[in-house]
Amino acid sequence: MNIAVTGAGYVGLVTGVCLAELGHEVICIDVNEEKIEMLKRGRSPIYEPGLEPLLEKHLDNGRLHFTISPDTAYRKAEIIYIAVGTPQKHDGTVNLDFIMKAAETIPQYIKRDCIICTKSTVPVGTNDKIQRLIHERKPPDVRIDVVSNPEFLREGCAMTDFFNGDRIVIGASSTEAASTIESIYLPLGIPCIKTDIKSAEMIKYASNAFLATKISFINEIAAICEKIGANIEEVTKGIGSDKRIGPHFLQSGIGYGGSCFPKDTQALVQLAGNVQHPFDLLQAVIQVNNRQQSLPVRKAKELLSSLKGKKIALLGLSFKPNTDDIREAASLTIIHELQKEGAAVTAFDPAALPNTLQHLGNSIQYAVTIESALQNADAAIIATEWNEIKHASLDIYEKYMRTAIVIDGRNCYSLKDIQNHNITYISIGRPPIIKKHADQASLNAKEKTYDETTAHLL
Repeated sequence: MNIAVTGAGYVGLVTGVCLAELGHEVICIDVNEEKIEMLKRGRSPIYEPGLEPLLEKHLDNGRLHFTISPDTAYRKAEIIYIAVGTPQKHDGTVNLDFIMKAAETIPQYIKRDCIICTKSTVPVGTNDKIQRLIHERKPPDVRIDVVSNPEFLREGCAMTDFFNGDRIVIGASSTEAASTIESIYLPLGIPCIKTDIKSAEMIKYASNAFLATKISFINEIAAICEKIGANIEEVTKGIGSDKRIGPHFLQSGIGYGGSCFPKDTQALVQLAGNVQHPFDLLQAVIQVNNRQQSLPVRKAKELLSSLKGKKIALLGLSFKPNTDDIREAASLTIIHELQKEGAAVTAFDPAALPNTLQHLGNSIQYAVTIESALQNADAAIIATEWNEIKHASLDIYEKYMRTAIVIDGRNCYSLKDIQNHNITYISIGRPPIIKKHADQASLNAKEKTYDETTAHLL
């Protein structure tokens, strides 16, 4: 099929490249001319494992194209995917400006019958608005169907998710249009759920809200584990073995971030409010997550009493590993809190340094290796579980830091391994490990109040 993808951002670019891999003729359109020129050269503007090789492959074989011209993108298109951004407004609602701009532009250039397929995450009822807008502007002799086809791609493994997803959701009022979109994905062998448009829109929000709920729930359990001396890893193993619960999204840590969970949970709370339904559970999920992101700084203050003038090494900036995305990342909250306390921050990340520099400028120091970030640091905070961090030798903390104090927000290391090193180690939901250090002045008082029976720093 001839397919156009509106928006060459994260969702649009992955979708376009993967559709080309399925054998379709794909053209991606974006208003950012610099991004389009970069893509034409085979360079991806986002960090996503496996994306760039496929990008280069289908540029070379002529199956994938990029343009800023609506006429070039839409005139031959049988399917048009809308994959533009839907950022969050200050009040938690969704900004639909980019979606509506696309819906206004597309019908001006359509020359044939086609299906408009919305990939962007949008509030329930948005596709009805898109349909009305398009039908007001389309040529009278052209038939256009609007379909909701929400994406379920996880950053860092989006290529795998596209080709090996759990399900494909298609919401449509036309059986024929739904079947056409289904046919695109048939080679993948992934179960397809066909439903009405509003239910498809709701499935996306409900899925993300439920996963966010699991994360906040397990982090609350982790907080209790710290106070009673239990180990959250043993607890999650026990409850995750129950088939009704499952092990996924039960990793305790410093909360969720990224472009989806924070935005979508807020949007669903707003949607519920619009129909006079206070979503108390989801509001608590958001509150827990916001509190969790500040947890490493609170733990650092417990250990060091004061962070003023201290050098803190921050390991990991992206909201999760295998992406350079720092949107709503816990690292940003940690940096803000550390700077409020008067600490100097030196950060390391394998991929997100450029994005962080663009966002924060020179307000922090940047390190291209873990070792240089740890040099003479008074404490280290792990904010992202990159393999480069998880598999680093524990000797580096003793070798390079002024005091080997590690606050692990992602539980990267086993307590057994830490016990073999002279490292004070504080993780999430597990008993802390306090060790003697050459520069022990700030830890002596804390060690005296350490209660072995509760595994909690009082």
